[in-house]
Amino acid sequence: MPIFFKTNKEYQQFADKKKPKPPFIKNVINAFIVGGIICSIGQGILNFYTSLGLDQKEANSFTVATMIFIGAFLTGLGVYDKIGKFAGAGSIVPITGFANSIVSPAMEFKKEGYIFGVAGNMFVIAGPVLVYGISASVVIGLIYYILNL
Repeated sequence: MPIFFKTNKEYQQFADKKKPKPPFIKNVINAFIVGGIICSIGQGILNFYTSLGLDQKEANSFTVATMIFIGAFLTGLGVYDKIGKFAGAGSIVPITGFANSIVSPAMEFKKEGYIFGVAGNMFVIAGPVLVYGISASVVIGLIYYILNL
């Protein structure tokens, strides 16, 4: 026998009761562990570069470049997607997640060619983040400059 609802509100209440509840605690723990592991790997790479005699600023730059390479490389191999399914937000917060957000769309549109496919779509996900970050930093910089005249 079909169920009929008089209002959208009745249907929404019925649907909310039937919707499966996500395992929040498990998701939080997975995100914390994987995000921590990624950050620990980054700290290990930073320690390695400083042990080679690089000063802190140079070591930081090399660490960022290495972590971006690792994130892009693992995305290309399809490994980062598996990490993301397990870790959720724990895999997107570190810098490797940023690399993943640029490489994934580029790989998806590769069949359309390098110019219109890869180059045209590589910033589909990361582009708005970059625009907002750069715009916010310019506005904050101007406010800081004006207040310190």
